[in-house]
Amino acid sequence: MFELRYTTTPAWTQAVLDDFNAFLIDHAAAEKKASGMAVSMLSHYPDKPDIVLAMSDLAIEEMAHFREVIKIMIERGLQLAPDTRDPYVNQLRKLSRAGTDVYLLDRLLLGSVIEARGCERFGLIAQALPVGSMKDFYIAIAESESRHEDLFLKLALNYFAEQTVTERLNEILDAEAEIVRQLPIVAALH
Repeated sequence: MFELRYTTTPAWTQAVLDDFNAFLIDHAAAEKKASGMAVSMLSHYPDKPDIVLAMSDLAIEEMAHFREVIKIMIERGLQLAPDTRDPYVNQLRKLSRAGTDVYLLDRLLLGSVIEARGCERFGLIAQALPVGSMKDFYIAIAESESRHEDLFLKLALNYFAEQTVTERLNEILDAEAEIVRQLPIVAALH
């Protein structure tokens, strides 16, 4: 585990609470994209059985989360929105370096950092919600994101020296903090 270098402000949590329906629609999209990313990774690294197995499990878990968010949306009379690009994820992807090994390292570490940010933000939502099933759902989602953060980091350590992982992770964490600091505050995960 590591610590993010920028803490989400209370204004973000309030924006989500003020337009929770918009947040749910974005949350569903994020889960769907996370599942797709896991499938992409297992397809890209068929020669790495640990990645194939981990990403197949992750794809299924993320799709199960997607299904649960969709159920909540249907209960509220909401429907999916067309897919849009996530400015946070797109800016993070620009940090990926070219080259087989460094691209793998960056992809795994970016996955870990994205999951860490999700853990933080879902945790903030869980804290802010009143006692009930929605609060319980977001507590469980935050715990899941924490496990995913660890998963990506452990996979990186399977292939790269700890010092290499730590140095690159520090660079990514510094860049991620600046990206989040500059994002507009909206009722969305990122």
